[in-house]
Amino acid sequence: MAHPRTTQTIDDEASLRALLGEPAAVVCSKVASRIIGATRPFIERAPFVLLATSDREGRCDVSPRGDPPGFVQILDERTLLVPERPGNRLADSLRNIVANPHVGLLFVVPGVSDTFRVNGRATLTTDATLLAPCTVEGKAPRLGILVDVEEAYTQCAKAFLRSELWNPSRFLTRDAFPSNGEIHRELAEGDFDAERYDRERAERYARREGFY
Repeated sequence: MAHPRTTQTIDDEASLRALLGEPAAVVCSKVASRIIGATRPFIERAPFVLLATSDREGRCDVSPRGDPPGFVQILDERTLLVPERPGNRLADSLRNIVANPHVGLLFVVPGVSDTFRVNGRATLTTDATLLAPCTVEGKAPRLGILVDVEEAYTQCAKAFLRSELWNPSRFLTRDAFPSNGEIHRELAEGDFDAERYDRERAERYARREGFY
């Protein structure tokens, strides 16, 4: 497909393989169709997971999910349950799943540079019995995402090592960036009370309002 910035593009897998070469046999062999004993800890100890979805037209979205470590339930070696907590109600991921069940998960454990990937098919559930073990702060989720595992494998650490993601000397603080209120103000071309928005948002977060 032509791109307005360049004519030097790759448009087929044969050209891609000519550039990259073939993966090693040991890399291909790590892709499993289930969760095994050695990979369970990446899910059981992860407090954070990225959820990738797409709609019927292939428009993609990635959104974060986070909770106490092990919040994603391993129901069996081929089935996971991701609790859905209160959000902004845009429901991008959920609307995508209704339209297209294919999803990808990337599990991240703080301080660990290897991550764990799961690809599969998702189903939204309101089953109170399934969701009860996901209770946090006395509140069970009203909705969950069942994921039938099709592929499960570790992702190598190179991206985390190159980026020095877990290097504390590279950490930044939120005040190094425009606040959410300032972003809204720019989008509204100045007609927005950024200070009030940021103050009220911080107060809600301090009360953990809407967390569960």
